[in-house]
Amino acid sequence: MSKSGIKLGIYVDGANLARNGGFGMRYDVLREFAGRDGAEAIRLNVYVTFDAERAQDDGQYRRRQLGYFSSLRDFGYKVIEKEVRWYRDELGNRVGKANADLEMAVDALLQSANLDRVLLVTGDGDFVQVVRALQNRGCRVEVLAFDNISSELRREADLFLSGYLVPQLLPPEGRERAEWGRIGSRVRGLCYNHFDEGYGFFRYMTRVGPGLWITDTRQPGSLYQSVFFHDSQLPEQVNVRDLPSRRMIFEFELAPSERKDGGAQAENITLAGAIP
Repeated sequence: MSKSGIKLGIYVDGANLARNGGFGMRYDVLREFAGRDGAEAIRLNVYVTFDAERAQDDGQYRRRQLGYFSSLRDFGYKVIEKEVRWYRDELGNRVGKANADLEMAVDALLQSANLDRVLLVTGDGDFVQVVRALQNRGCRVEVLAFDNISSELRREADLFLSGYLVPQLLPPEGRERAEWGRIGSRVRGLCYNHFDEGYGFFRYMTRVGPGLWITDTRQPGSLYQSVFFHDSQLPEQVNVRDLPSRRMIFEFELAPSERKDGGAQAENITLAGAIP
């Protein structure tokens, strides 16, 4: 991919991500998504927690965490470790605390002087003011998260995208039988059209690249594809009266279509997440 001249910073709130649906996220795909238009990643920071006290007694934990940190460095990320501090609350319970929000906010603001675009990977509403400050410094700010997303943070960003929708960023559970987007694979998307006759259409992203805003699948350069579904395939908790919806994220299997025009249809549909 040719360079666009855009200088990019990626800041990942690792603890928030792990607690809210992003455990197992692929950091190589994240980097590819962030630089999808040829942007050059100048800063790639991941803020993680490490329980040094536990690591002394739990060799498996120590090896797993240090191996994880090493893999992040292999992808070109700088790993900022926040050590867990233990204390007693007012009831005498032992509580661990490790919050890297302040470090992440300060780093993003200080380093933004050399950046054109910032990607914040977090759903924490505490970053709303950080987004505004970055925008006031001339940066375009994008936010990516999975679950428990602050609605104010989503609205404040120049672009918000659910991590569930990025191809292969968080691979569907279970053994993949086919590459994302091919018949037999499981993908995630939104319902953009629904009819009272008992069917509708999902839209899902087929690949990572520029042109996220070209959501009309008929347009040249669109990253998206449409897929037909029967209401009978929807999960029981979904009320068809709520469709179409930009809030519900569906995961489904791409199966050969029964329709005369061919293509694919969605089967084995589940709810993967929700956007506030």
